[in-house]
Amino acid sequence: MSLKIRLARGGTKKRPYYRIVVADARSPRDGRFIEKIGTYNPMLPKDGERVVLVTERVQHWLSVGAQPTDRVARFLDAAGLSKREARNNPQKAEPGKKAQERAAEKAKKAAAAQEAAAE
Repeated sequence: MSLKIRLARGGTKKRPYYRIVVADARSPRDGRFIEKIGTYNPMLPKDGERVVLVTERVQHWLSVGAQPTDRVARFLDAAGLSKREARNNPQKAEPGKKAQERAAEKAKKAAAAQEAAAE
């Protein structure tokens, strides 16, 4: 059984509120969970009580082998409970292959037009 530490959404429309729960990886997002180990309220300011964790239970579940999702891993790293490696994607801002081909074609046409105007 693969365990995940993840967010389960609550609250109303446009007013999210999340519980940080330990659940089987196969169970639905807002479905059955094993234990509630914290809360996350994104409507509060960042310097307030936005994330509340029960640290001893988090440490227990991490020691048992539960894997946090990316967002929960950020919370745990901020709380000093686990280390999250920084991600690096240098190709993120590059356009796709088709867009690069179109840009090259456009540059080629512009160069040809400039050359024709110079003659």
